[in-house]
Amino acid sequence: MRYLTSGESHGPQLTTIIEGLPAGMPILASDINEDLARRQKGHGRGRRMQIEKDQAEIVGGVRHGYTLGSPVALVVHNNDWKHWTKIMGQDPISSEEEAEVKRKISRPRPGHADLNGAIKYGHRDMRNVLERSSARETTVRVAAGAVAKKLLSLLGIEVASHVIEIGGVKSAVRTYDSIQSLKEITENSPVRCLDKEAEQKMMNAIDQAKENGDSIGGIVEVIVEGMPVGVGSYVHYDRKLDAKLAGAIVSINAFKGVEIGIGFDAAHIPGSQVHDEIIWDKEKGYTRKTNRLGGFEGGMTTGMPIVVRGVMKPIPTLYKPLQSVDIESKEPFAASIERSDSCAVPAAAVVAESVVAWELASAIVEQFSSDRFETLKAAVEEQRAYAREF
Repeated sequence: MRYLTSGESHGPQLTTIIEGLPAGMPILASDINEDLARRQKGHGRGRRMQIEKDQAEIVGGVRHGYTLGSPVALVVHNNDWKHWTKIMGQDPISSEEEAEVKRKISRPRPGHADLNGAIKYGHRDMRNVLERSSARETTVRVAAGAVAKKLLSLLGIEVASHVIEIGGVKSAVRTYDSIQSLKEITENSPVRCLDKEAEQKMMNAIDQAKENGDSIGGIVEVIVEGMPVGVGSYVHYDRKLDAKLAGAIVSINAFKGVEIGIGFDAAHIPGSQVHDEIIWDKEKGYTRKTNRLGGFEGGMTTGMPIVVRGVMKPIPTLYKPLQSVDIESKEPFAASIERSDSCAVPAAAVVAESVVAWELASAIVEQFSSDRFETLKAAVEEQRAYAREF
């Protein structure tokens, strides 16, 4: 499986084309739009979320509610496009129109892709960089991830997330009765947190940051239950599934670090408190007494819940501008203020779910027979039975 995204933040639409889905998999636009709505929620979001009501349209690869085996194309239209048709239009403009329409940007914002991207591609107008490097692109990454989550769900694999820290406020609640209860609690939390006491403190921290013209980051945790044993590989470094998850998390805009299981805590505790002892019973087969390694050993799934955390830096677009340098005059200036969020960590949890789901679905499709959904499902069930009886 693979997908490609196209589109700019203020362009007419965002597009993704997904290749490698098995034929005969049920999928509806509503399966995708539910996650797109979740991505737009969260305390601390900016005015863009009030403008855009993201809805995906399936424009290829699906007939009568089932995948065809051909590439699936999804489109999300930008409602704000009507205000940007001249500035972001595809047709050439005259020299007379250029000064009025182009709004050339020569002042790079610290923490963004502006300067590096301009140097890489030779853009003297950095709008050519910021329009694509915007986190708006994660809209269709979530759409692709929603398709992957649908595939996983049909195979008995569930994906959820929660926020465990925002701006130094940490959740004291990490346990949950079931993955379904985790989803229910976090969907009703403005910051996707399991801890009601920490929830209010997180919201207060977001409000304070906004009042200060600042932004704050945090940590999200993705949990996946139901993955069969042995997905991934220890044979080649580039087929280790935990490595792919780590790369996927850091590929999200503003994410700067990743942990699996206990993560960096393993550096300062003895091995006897790190590794998960193996147990067996007739009903479940092989399991672990603990899950400190987050569902992975040797780059492969153990059958235990997968636990992945990512750290998101504070959004770099501030109402308290940082200093930068104009690339034309080389004069210092205070960076421009753009419409932005004071905190996007709750929304980023949904994006993290999506990229994790994609990597897991892709690994399953690669490892098992997957031209037809019914044969894929049978192969996964056969693997589960084989692992139990091994």
